[in-house]
Amino acid sequence: MAKAIWNDVILAESENTVMVEGNHYFPREAVNWEYFQQSETHTTCPWKGVASYYTIEVNGAENR
Repeated sequence: MAKAIWNDVILAESENTVMVEGNHYFPREAVNWEYFQQSETHTTCPWKGVASYYTIEVNGAENR
């Protein structure tokens, strides 16, 4: 099972991730959205499409 952990908190956890270029992509329902705040940053990749970025906030610490 793949887990995304930051500041000792599990941000996402799933057995159904997709690997792309060595990175795990979690299904939306596997993400603990309570720690994520949408940002205004978006990028576009010709083959992956639009990427949206978030700021993570855990226990008073922020990761942009």
